[in-house]
Amino acid sequence: MKKLNWRLVLIVTILFFAGESLLLAQAGRGVGRLGGVVLDENDQPIEGARVVIAFIQEAAGGLQMETKTNKKGEWSFIGLGSGKWSLMASADGYAPYTQEVVVSQLEKNPRLTIKLKKATTGTPIIEDESSLKLLDEGNEFFKEGKYDTALTLYQEFLEKNPAAYQVLLNIGDCYREKGDLDKAMEIYQQVIEKSRDDKAMGVNMKAKALASIGLVYLKQNDLEEATKYFKQSVDTAPQDEIVAFNVAEVCFNNQQLDEAQKYYELAASIKPDWPDPLLKLGYVFLNKNDIPKAIEYFEKFLKLEPQDSPRVGMVEQILQAIKK
Repeated sequence: MKKLNWRLVLIVTILFFAGESLLLAQAGRGVGRLGGVVLDENDQPIEGARVVIAFIQEAAGGLQMETKTNKKGEWSFIGLGSGKWSLMASADGYAPYTQEVVVSQLEKNPRLTIKLKKATTGTPIIEDESSLKLLDEGNEFFKEGKYDTALTLYQEFLEKNPAAYQVLLNIGDCYREKGDLDKAMEIYQQVIEKSRDDKAMGVNMKAKALASIGLVYLKQNDLEEATKYFKQSVDTAPQDEIVAFNVAEVCFNNQQLDEAQKYYELAASIKPDWPDPLLKLGYVFLNKNDIPKAIEYFEKFLKLEPQDSPRVGMVEQILQAIKK
């Protein structure tokens, strides 16, 4: 097995960050297509439902698209880049639906069927459609690190839509980043409590809240407790590749390479045609100084990544460097 010297590590580090900056410049934009239909609980199309898709990566420049369903309940988006997107559908009298989806530019993305359930509280969960702008503005301020302003906007949205408990995650994140960890923990526990009565999104929301609690412990440098909650998050939603990938990212960023490997591998097994966990597994094994395995995963990544992606050139340069 080859021994990695400091010069090679420096080359790989430079290539990694150079490639990432190129990627972020084009994040969210591409030639991918995604479409589907919005139905009610009786499989009848819902006309005029609002469907919003937003690129998840923070540095994507707030790329977001919106459309309305036609008489057949159909919707579609074009010009999407490869990666993770947040998809939301809402209609008057129905509980809103959200999920994270992975878009590919290489293959035809499957047609998605979204089923909206009637609101059971007597009032729609989102009572004021115009208040959705508060969420968008809050997200922008959060990305800029203006947590007090973001918190005010999220709280205003919740006051207008008290049944939309999902925004509590955003509120908890603001407190966490402000350093008020006890308050953040209290908010995340509220999400877990409210998720129990949410048959549509409860499992996913609980998984996110558990992962968020893990981040609180991570801020306290308690890796043991953080890892415990990350594991609970994945166990709650074991077939959600996004949850597994996000946990792996946290582990990798904290040099917990064995844990990161496990969760990247889980994400890859759930969605075998997703290149991102394969790329990260390449970095994991590179950090472990296991060059043959790093080469294996980088090459697997190249087979799935669109050839016009800037990450292709980045990985090819890394391979060229470590094969010498």
